[in-house]
Amino acid sequence: MSTNKLFGTNGIRGTVNKELTPQMAIKIATAIGTFFGKETNLLIGYDARTSGPLFARAVTAGLTATGCNVYNAAMAPTPALQYAVKNHKMHGGIIISASHNPPEYNGIKVIWNDGIEISHQQETIIEQIYFQDTATLAEWNKLGKTRELPSVNDEYVEAIKKHVNTAKIAQKSFHVVVDAANSVAGLTTPHLLRDLGCKVTSINANIDGTFPGRLPEPRPENLAELSQTVKAVGADLGVAFDGDADRSIFVGEDGEIYWGDKTFALIAKRFLEKNPRSKIVTPVSSSTLIKDTADAYKGEIVWTKVGSVTVSHKMKETDAELGGEENGGVFYGPHQAVRDGAMTTALILEIMADTGKKLSELIAEQPQYYIEKGKVECPENKKARVLEKLAEQMKRANISTIDGVKIWFEDKSALLVRPSGTEPVYRLYAEAKNPDKALKLIRDYGLKLEKIIETI
Repeated sequence: MSTNKLFGTNGIRGTVNKELTPQMAIKIATAIGTFFGKETNLLIGYDARTSGPLFARAVTAGLTATGCNVYNAAMAPTPALQYAVKNHKMHGGIIISASHNPPEYNGIKVIWNDGIEISHQQETIIEQIYFQDTATLAEWNKLGKTRELPSVNDEYVEAIKKHVNTAKIAQKSFHVVVDAANSVAGLTTPHLLRDLGCKVTSINANIDGTFPGRLPEPRPENLAELSQTVKAVGADLGVAFDGDADRSIFVGEDGEIYWGDKTFALIAKRFLEKNPRSKIVTPVSSSTLIKDTADAYKGEIVWTKVGSVTVSHKMKETDAELGGEENGGVFYGPHQAVRDGAMTTALILEIMADTGKKLSELIAEQPQYYIEKGKVECPENKKARVLEKLAEQMKRANISTIDGVKIWFEDKSALLVRPSGTEPVYRLYAEAKNPDKALKLIRDYGLKLEKIIETI
């Protein structure tokens, strides 16, 4: 972690006892507690990582030292904790999770009173308190109190059920395979699905913070077991979660694994059929499929920078009720404007129940795109100027410069060029109606970038 930066795009993350130690966690917590103020009520919970209880105790110590009261929800999905903050009218919350990172990582997310992660401006205030050592500790007789809040997971499941037609889903008796990634999705999703009348087969369901079943990132290459299980047991659907259960990736009855754009587009289509002219918030990294869906069903796309916190805050700012990312994150505003894997699963089942169609049939009805990726090495000190020059060269095209440069072409193909936040490279994402065109875009614009880098 740098000398003046704690927060990344999604909270504070680091390897346990190296980049993120208990001593640091206590100091971070005193900065967070100072930010919220004395006598505020804060919820704390964690995912299945082996270091979760350790960091929860350290953070609790730091918060109570500043006079904050801490409610301990113990182990729960991130969206369940976010819902509990709002539902129990807490002033905020702290979630101990490193989401999709490997098991040796952990992290700290700070939640505002509406259940949404705090803004980047608020993160900066906490960083200033941390680095300037200006945390204020309470007097010995004004320390915060700790209480247990054991009902979080059950309340969350009940809340989701209010947003779908439970009777209609139950009529279909769907068989669903749940891959819980040995983490917190296993505490809620199987219960939710049984309440919705589904037969549930679980894999990687036992809680184990070493993630023995698969890595907690639900990428297609990690989901072969789920795909095979869906086919072997003749299930209607498979769903895989990340480590803190806010993202879900789906598998059709034929074992086909679908990236998040495709299922988000199904939800967007249904939402716009019921709520025409609504806003759909999504990062510029999303597929043209989302734009096609919004255009076809009279919706308005609001593009954002990449990052779930940005999507949540843009939804809040624009009063939008639906957001989504290509990585399987869907933000269903009527429930809560945050990523929520179990809510997404319920919405997909409702669409299948309403239409009477299999997931593969619903996906086949969509416009089809082929995606290719590439990267070009670029020194850090050149990144900003390279972006300016590329935007200047493309100014006559249909472009967005919200995050990198996104170019939409007349033949429905598109290209996103973004500087990596973690490596000295530019990343290129192309999509087109045929694979050759997508590859050509990567090659052509890779060369264009290399030429720009050479001239700077």
